[in-house]
Amino acid sequence: MHLIDRIFPIHSDESFEKTALEVFHFQYENNSIYRSFVDSLGKANPKSLTEIPFLPIGFFKTHSVISCTPENVELTFLSSGTTDSTRSKHLIHSASIYEKSFEASYRKFIGNPEEQVILGLLPNYVEQGNSSLVYMVDKLIQLSQSNLSGFMLNELESVKSIYTEAISSGKKVVIFGVSYALLDLAEKGTDLSHALIIETGGMKGRRAELTKEELHQELMNGLNVPFVSSEYGMTELLSQAYSNKEGLFTEPNWMKILIRDTNDPFSYVSAGKTGGINVIDLANMYSCSFIATQDLGKIIEDKFQLLGRFDNADIRGCNLMVE
Repeated sequence: MHLIDRIFPIHSDESFEKTALEVFHFQYENNSIYRSFVDSLGKANPKSLTEIPFLPIGFFKTHSVISCTPENVELTFLSSGTTDSTRSKHLIHSASIYEKSFEASYRKFIGNPEEQVILGLLPNYVEQGNSSLVYMVDKLIQLSQSNLSGFMLNELESVKSIYTEAISSGKKVVIFGVSYALLDLAEKGTDLSHALIIETGGMKGRRAELTKEELHQELMNGLNVPFVSSEYGMTELLSQAYSNKEGLFTEPNWMKILIRDTNDPFSYVSAGKTGGINVIDLANMYSCSFIATQDLGKIIEDKFQLLGRFDNADIRGCNLMVE
């Protein structure tokens, strides 16, 4: 069985670690940028997850981070960003791997799209183009097979009528939305009490930045929903985690979060302690599966919590607001 075919069936910590170490060696051999980074640290032979070097996420802004040949790239995703910022670039070897990853996670954590009406309130992502989030939501909309599903740019007044029609037909409504578009809806007092709201971050200078708790409270009040979910995903990843009503995120079995010491990037803190988020995304086999993000968080039991960003990090649409 090929290595990529062993990633999605992972079911235990032991099989995760074994597969992750195999993926490390594959990427060390096939990804020149990652190999140079690993060699500079002298850590080419890790024996456990915590010994694997994690590539700083900023490399995706300055280099082509791929574990395949350029002619074998099917898609290029770009991060959202302001006009004066450099956008991260993720070269995708296989669209089908991305689709398999996000569909499996969505079905596990959110539900079956065939039973839903799915709306995308993602105007800035649609306008900027080459968005991995738009690609994902578009495929989920297609899977829903509903003529009510679709993207909405600035037609916020139509959301209520689509929602009402969907609910009356027995469908669950799922709305992916950037923060500022959802706040616009909330300020109109749009009652979406039976919808699942999944905010994806992204004020992009259009509104004052809010903490995650402040944002969700305003959305709950304005949209009359019991809680707001979040999606933790980013251009540089092919997998997503989703938060529950407590605001804690759960990742799929082929994705794992480690919390590094903020003062020592090669050390890790214990559960309940705050640190930098390192992501292992084994679906990222053909780019880099080991990424040191600019996000802060902590592990709580078998879930993780987002707490903000490093002070010098760019404000990015990766699901986090800063105070």
